[in-house]
Amino acid sequence: MKVYKKILGLIAGTAFSVLLGGCGSEAKIEEGMACISRMEYEKALLCFDEAKELGEDARLRLRGQGIAYLGLARYEEAIDSLEQCLQNSNFIVQDIDYDVNYYLAAAYCKQENWSKARAVYDAILGLRPKEADAYFYRGVAEIELDAYQAAVEDFEKVIALKPDDYDRIINIYTVMEEKGHKEVGKTYLSDALERGEGKMSAYDKGRIYYYLEDYQKAYIALEEAKGKGGAESYLYLGKAYEATGDFNYATSVYSSYLSKEEPNAAIYNQLGNCEMKKQEYRKALDAFQAGLELGDTKMHQTLAFNQVVAYEKLGEFSHAASLLEEYLTLYPEDEVAKREYLFLSTR
Repeated sequence: MKVYKKILGLIAGTAFSVLLGGCGSEAKIEEGMACISRMEYEKALLCFDEAKELGEDARLRLRGQGIAYLGLARYEEAIDSLEQCLQNSNFIVQDIDYDVNYYLAAAYCKQENWSKARAVYDAILGLRPKEADAYFYRGVAEIELDAYQAAVEDFEKVIALKPDDYDRIINIYTVMEEKGHKEVGKTYLSDALERGEGKMSAYDKGRIYYYLEDYQKAYIALEEAKGKGGAESYLYLGKAYEATGDFNYATSVYSSYLSKEEPNAAIYNQLGNCEMKKQEYRKALDAFQAGLELGDTKMHQTLAFNQVVAYEKLGEFSHAASLLEEYLTLYPEDEVAKREYLFLSTR
């Protein structure tokens, strides 16, 4: 589910940072968390086992263990570890408790157990009634539960709390659009434009016009933003041209950025997608592989899967199947990849 994947990415990006400083020597926990950052989840679990034997901080260990199980798509074990972490509290609510609750809710979302996810967000909001992230994620759970009005109320609370958070307003639009409420979602974007008149950056204006499908206004704003630099401006400018079918100009936008600025995995991925639409599969593969070489963990899953598709389009089915087998060890919950593997294994 497209919405669902985005939610987990957002949760990972907004969960509170829990520092190890001041907790004594927690070397194995630190090592385990470093493994998680590299997506080496099995190694991380071994580190947390050693941390237990060494008597390192139990709550931090259980938290890390839960995150590692999440990465391995072992959601019941993730829930068990995260709940144990919460149960080991001294009954004084700390930042780690909110952080762990966000991960616990993420595990329930992964299981599509939206009722339990909503209950976790209820608990967070009971103690932090101005927690915009929790309102947003609770709204997502509610819309999955067909509680449309409750979801709208939560999304409107998010906007009331952070009226200039255009990233989040776009996230709300995306959720609404994917769940069949596109026109309602567009009203949030239009309202943001009106509120931001005279103070909104060209970049924010351009990407909101992009989602409003007003591509001419998007071009104008994003061309201005592009002059000030920034990969995201180039990404949206290129995507706006793609939306009108001008893949050649979109390709030139991405290539222009890569020739002048630092390498960027998301730009390489979009360049590869553009080349795929032009049926330039070898060029697409080169772009995906260049992106993978940058080691960007946020983009790794997308680039790794797109690399497989490029090999498949080139007719290199055995190599594509081998790479997809590796991919599924890292992302075992990807149902699309599982179906693709069954197809490739018969070629």
